[in-house]
This record gives sequence, structure tokens and C-alpha cells, in this order.
Amino acid sequence: MVASRAVDIFEAYTRFNTGKRVREDSWDYVTVPNNALAMKEKYQINFGPDIVPTDDDLSDRLFHAGLEMLVTTGFYNTNLGRVMYLTEDEILEGVRKAPKKIKLGRGKDQVSCKSRHGNSTRKPIIEGGPTGAPVSEEIFPAMMQSYVQEPVVDTLVSGVLNTVCGQPATTNTPWEIRATLAEIRYVREACTLCGRPGMGI
Repeated sequence: MVASRAVDIFEAYTRFNTGKRVREDSWDYVTVPNNALAMKEKYQINFGPDIVPTDDDLSDRLFHAGLEMLVTTGFYNTNLGRVMYLTEDEILEGVRKAPKKIKLGRGKDQVSCKSRHGNSTRKPIIEGGPTGAPVSEEIFPAMMQSYVQEPVVDTLVSGVLNTVCGQPATTNTPWEIRATLAEIRYVREACTLCGRPGMGI
């Protein structure tokens, strides 16, 4: 069954504003872990020693567990303290409409990221970086360069400066803006220094 209407940004905004109120700590420490545990038990999810499942049956159960987890848990908006829910049909419609291929980066550094299926023989895209983790400004440039210079790394995921000019990069302050601009500059400089100026970020 196909959803009669796509959930666009306006519909999502409306649903968030009228969604169920939940405290962030309750969401983080009660709702998400409890629902995840319920899905693990219901779908008998057990990885054993293998982190990446190669068993088709386990892969199917993981998909259905994730789908039901999203339907029952919803999306949490930290600014509003509210939850938006989607139906299974709406989620599957979003999956069907998702792009199957995207280009990341530009020029000689551009890579093509295509959808892969279980046990695919095609090499995945490798993203390197501290992935949004806080990083000291003293080591930030060198850390980013250490990822860029690795030939196996296709695209970069930046870290977050915890200070800039010695000042805390506090949210909703001018220092946050300055830290963001510094992050962009450091990342671009690292790409240029390593001869990969068009690397996707």
C-alpha cells in the first residue's frame, strides 16, 4: 500500500508542533532503550561475534525491527520537546523515493555513492573523521589532515571544535558561529594540503 501523500517539510513541522510532549532525558534514557530492547527480543536480534550480519534472515529481521522501532518510537525534536510519528506506509514510501545514487565531492575527488544490498561485492564508500565528536582546537587541523591523507578514505565527516580562540564554542552564541567557520576553514585547508581539494564533506 502506497501512502496517499508524501510527508513534506510542512507536514513534518505541523506534526512536530502537535506531537506528544516528552522530556529529553525520558526520551534518551527510557523511550529509546526500552523500545530497542523490545525490538531485539521480538525479532530475536543477536549478532554474536559478527558485527556486520551476512545472514539474509538476520538482515530481514533487522530491517523489520528497525521499521517497527521507527513507527513506535517516532522522531524527537529537541527544540520543541515533542515527538512526530510516521506510519509504516509513509516510511516505506520515503524509502522507495530515496535516491539510489548520489555524487559526493567534485572534480577528480568526486565519488559515486550507490545503494548496496546485503553481501554486495561492490566496495562501500569510506567516510573518515571524528563524526561530530568534540575535538580540541590544538589538534583539530592535524586530526582532519590525518583522515584526508589516507587513500582509502573517500569522503570526510568533520569533528566539532569545543573551543575557538580559547573560548568555549557555546551553542547560540557568536563563538559557535566563529567555531563553525574555523571548522570549515581547517577542513578545507586539510583537503588542499593533501592534494584532495574536491573531497566530499
